[in-house]
Amino acid sequence: MKRLLTLTLVVLLDAAMFAQKFPANIYSGLHGDFHVQGIAYDHQRRCVYLSVTTALLKLDLEGNLLASMTGLTGHMGSIGINPDDGRLYGSLEYKHDVIGDNISRHLGIKNDTRTGYYIAVIDLDKFTRLDMTTDEVMTTIYIKEVLDDVNAKVSNNGRELDHRYGVAGFDGVTFAPEWGKRGGRNYLYVAYGMFGDTTRTDNDHQVLLCYDVRDWKKYERPIDATCLHQSGPKKPRAKYFVFTGNTNWGIQNLEYDPHTGNMFAAVYPGAKNQWPRYEMFVLDMHVKPHKAVLRGVEPRTTATMVDLVKTGRQSADGMVWGWEHTQGSKGITSLGDGLFYLSETGVDSATGKNYANLHLYRWDDVTGFTRE
Repeated sequence: MKRLLTLTLVVLLDAAMFAQKFPANIYSGLHGDFHVQGIAYDHQRRCVYLSVTTALLKLDLEGNLLASMTGLTGHMGSIGINPDDGRLYGSLEYKHDVIGDNISRHLGIKNDTRTGYYIAVIDLDKFTRLDMTTDEVMTTIYIKEVLDDVNAKVSNNGRELDHRYGVAGFDGVTFAPEWGKRGGRNYLYVAYGMFGDTTRTDNDHQVLLCYDVRDWKKYERPIDATCLHQSGPKKPRAKYFVFTGNTNWGIQNLEYDPHTGNMFAAVYPGAKNQWPRYEMFVLDMHVKPHKAVLRGVEPRTTATMVDLVKTGRQSADGMVWGWEHTQGSKGITSLGDGLFYLSETGVDSATGKNYANLHLYRWDDVTGFTRE
């Protein structure tokens, strides 16, 4: 018994020491006209990166700005570091919907008339000073699969509609092992964004593409927004579906957590009345994918499904588990040992400029995220 108490005390002390390494809050400072889209913690350099739609920021843990990349005219969303090559990857969209047109109008620029979806890759060894250009630190890879689904015509409830599965683009990105395995090679997972259309039935799944990026050097190109390239893989390694009920713009941020071995998906809540307004889902990476029929999709389609962890609140039909009133849609990054930073954004009333606070949280499978 004495040994058990000693070991328990050591574990608690270790956890306390780990928590003390991270401040309870990191304030970004005022950073411009667009809100933070995603965040990533760099264990090697002990700093954080913030994607701010058209810019990328590098801050130390006291909130001091160390480096920045400006000049993007597309929408950079969720970001994550590849543990295998140490580079930062993020989703990057050039499109002409309400989001893309708002960015172009605000910046006073005109992009290529074509739509393009890319993974942006940032060389963090070169990302060392303020006001760097994209050509100095960034390359891009074209993701054809997203555009194929965006451009598809489908039938739903007797209507011909645009956008297979209701896909609007993509946003969430993270690196994780192969689904159903703990450890091993890391793969890139990217998550679709979905229109929050309450009149269609085929937009109630989240869609994740999986890529092996080891040979992506051959695809990498600088980005020219006036003449978009199409250098990238023809198909993903795998395409997964998870039934969540509809959300507004799909998975905003995706984060694999090695501590739990699960993937966290932060969303804007949907408006369909049959489901609670979930803002966070936990995807079970311990269970191998399985084949199932996609609910509400026409014609009848069998696809590769993954499961939600049965944690949080259960929907009335018993099909969906999730969490309400949870930060994370503007950025979530795993720190280890159950700790996370979740981003909360705001606008300064005096200047109209955006800012973000990265708050330290601890995850528990029963209680969810609690502020440290």
